[in-house]
Amino acid sequence: MNELEARIDRLESLAAIQQLPIRYAIAVDSRDMDAWVDLFIPDVYCGRRGSGRGVLKSIITPAVRTFYRSIHQICGHRVEFDDADHAHGVAYCRAEHEDDGKWVVMAIAYFDTYERRDGGWVFVRRREKHWDSADRQGRPA
Repeated sequence: MNELEARIDRLESLAAIQQLPIRYAIAVDSRDMDAWVDLFIPDVYCGRRGSGRGVLKSIITPAVRTFYRSIHQICGHRVEFDDADHAHGVAYCRAEHEDDGKWVVMAIAYFDTYERRDGGWVFVRRREKHWDSADRQGRPA
């Protein structure tokens, strides 16, 4: 690959990686758990529960059912490349969940690891840090 091809590949990779948190948010907010797990590597590690998208889906589906409605807004995203097929980054998010009569607003940072597999970029891992969570005091109109 020549220098120009490498630069174009890097820009295309950056654009694809930056879509991952957005696609993640849309999948969660629309409750499309199949689309959500497809954003991860097929052999995603799920701790003591095992590995794989099926295991991940079995973990996230009950968690998402704990709130009635959600809105995830991606506020910023930094990506750093380790090599042509591996990267890591941080995505900031403002999330809102309707939960048991409350409208909870949260500030979240996702610490991500990305990998290109079969020509497409996916998450290897996402770690969340919740900075703040509060009831907004009233339901949105």
